[in-house]
Amino acid sequence: QVQLVESGGGLVQAGGSLRLSCAASELTFSTYAMGWFCQAPGKEREFVATISWSGHVTYIADSVKGRFTISRDNAKNTVYLRMNSLKPEDTAVYYCAARPASTSYYPNDYDYWGQGTQVTVSS
Repeated sequence: QVQLVESGGGLVQAGGSLRLSCAASELTFSTYAMGWFCQAPGKEREFVATISWSGHVTYIADSVKGRFTISRDNAKNTVYLRMNSLKPEDTAVYYCAARPASTSYYPNDYDYWGQGTQVTVSS
């Protein structure tokens, strides 16, 4: 069983930056594709970014492309989401997810989820 723990969320002003981290307990973390999703109050969970097991393949949602970057450090069993030029509409709970397969845009494809970390962007 994989346990995922997100951290790095908080309150920032528009235009600011945050780096979210997701630490995994699994020894075979390097074989899992990872994803980031967000969910705002009253809205459905949305795809943000995903990265392959090797780190060579990444996909970023159009809404955040050019502002957000996903990366991973398999030696530390950690995946990151760097968020720059934050906007109030980025406000949401951000979730880390893992699957023992290739990258995916779809929440239902992921087997393991973290508890989420709140990101609030003020105007």
